[in-house]
Amino acid sequence: MQTKPSSPSPVAGEGDGLARLAGQGAVVLALAGTLAACGGGGGSSSPSPSPNGGGATPVPSPVPTLPPQLAPSAQQAARFLAQASTGADTAQLTRVQAIGYAAWIDEQMALPQSMSRCDWLASKSFDTAGNKNGMNGFDACAWRKLIASPDTLRQRVTLALSELLVVSINGLSGGWRAFAAANYLDILENNAFGNYRTLLQQVSTSAAMGEYLTFRGNVKYNAKTGAFPDENYARELMQLFTIGLLQLNADGTPRLVNGKTQETYTLDDITGLARIFTGWDWDLSVGNGNTPDFQRRPMVQVAARHETGASTFLGATVPAGLDGAASLNAALDIIFAHPNVAPFVSRQLIQRLVTSNPSPAYVQRIAAVFNNDGSGVKGNLRAVIRALLLDDEARNSATAAQTGFGKLREPILRLTAWARAFGATSPSDAWAIGDTSDPATRLGQSPLRSSSVFNFFRPGYVPPNSAIATAGLVAPEFQITNESSVLGYINYMQLAIGTGISDIKGQYASLLALVDNPAALVAQANLLLAANQLGANTVSLLQNTIAGMPTGTDATRNNRVYAAILLTMAAPEYLVQK
Repeated sequence: MQTKPSSPSPVAGEGDGLARLAGQGAVVLALAGTLAACGGGGGSSSPSPSPNGGGATPVPSPVPTLPPQLAPSAQQAARFLAQASTGADTAQLTRVQAIGYAAWIDEQMALPQSMSRCDWLASKSFDTAGNKNGMNGFDACAWRKLIASPDTLRQRVTLALSELLVVSINGLSGGWRAFAAANYLDILENNAFGNYRTLLQQVSTSAAMGEYLTFRGNVKYNAKTGAFPDENYARELMQLFTIGLLQLNADGTPRLVNGKTQETYTLDDITGLARIFTGWDWDLSVGNGNTPDFQRRPMVQVAARHETGASTFLGATVPAGLDGAASLNAALDIIFAHPNVAPFVSRQLIQRLVTSNPSPAYVQRIAAVFNNDGSGVKGNLRAVIRALLLDDEARNSATAAQTGFGKLREPILRLTAWARAFGATSPSDAWAIGDTSDPATRLGQSPLRSSSVFNFFRPGYVPPNSAIATAGLVAPEFQITNESSVLGYINYMQLAIGTGISDIKGQYASLLALVDNPAALVAQANLLLAANQLGANTVSLLQNTIAGMPTGTDATRNNRVYAAILLTMAAPEYLVQK
């Protein structure tokens, strides 16, 4: 059984965005009675190879167990993991309860990184000549990390960074695109708990970014033709990756002068900065592009193409006579010193992990850590992520109950939440999920496949003609939400839950043990997926629906499990992460 989406119509354009989405969820819940007639595949499979290259998942070092009075409840642990992971099973919940939030974060940050995406592609022979002009293997290596890598916090932060420092494989046209995109994600992962200044350096010399924002092959001003250097990357580096369009206070609010906002840069600043990004090109010194190795190496300088004159922007000057590498270092230091960087980046990281509308005080606290990690270091992402997740605004249950708190779960994280909660693996290690960008038949979002450098959704997006707009709030993820995508997601997840995606199937033994007790079955799905945030009416509807479904055979028992999971994932209280 599949529901047919109606003609696409923006959800947010018809009244309150959250309420409208809730209405869509209610429609899907109302279809529950027909689920008994839906077929479904088996729910068991053998474990897939560990993503670290075949070895066992690393065993955490012993950490003192918290006394019961200090331990988070199961609901609190599940809510924390919704913010700090790409999905959690009962073992992760138990671990957070046993050692607490801070120790779990430290434990996750200490985990070794699993096999890189590029190494995995090579291990599967995607580096052979037949793959030079395609994207084969990229989606698999991206989903594999999100679903199966033990360092789930690092993967969540990597996803967040990929939506701030945006590259899209769809915007790459050179050879070995899969390796270019995979290496870009590897760079983000390598720096997820590192320093943002270092990350900017590596992003600015990455082969993928050089191609995506068109400064690879960029040349200095040509006096004969009047051609100026390409300004694309200079503009987006400032606007999207570091300081934004408007000058900010320390709490992320716009700084006003005589009641008016102030721009951070002008066209002259873009022109001045663009001179820095001349002379950079792929490193084809080995292999001449016939192998994907150059996509894994930083770009190099072609001295004859680099502008060696002085470059002035943001009120500072990179002096004349420097080579390309030295000019880049000096330019990034100037940008990184800008007071906007801390609140601009901190607010977007909060949005990606915790809530779309953080209070100015929350932003200011995290920006203060960004500016000084306690040891005088600016840009320490390890300290920033730790502070962000442990902040009272993130952890306080009373804050979570406020109407304006929370965020719409982006579709990628809905799929990974199911996969991790129920141990979905790929026994073949093929991870054949593919591109899930189609909103009508799949998720409407897929890793590193945004339609533009502005990401899948803008951080300041406001659904038009909605109660969200009236309240002065933003709701970024609603920019990719409409009636077609809501129903497309449900149809896609129905198939994923019941029959799997290729050989990627959930493991439902624990739920099958509860299948004759609808209340217990719904409670377990509610905890693992929605952190016990389904309302009483939703819980009652789900319980009654499942109680009315046949049982007694393997097929009917499986259908009860599939219904409990699907209807939980359709509920508005699940779709809105609180």
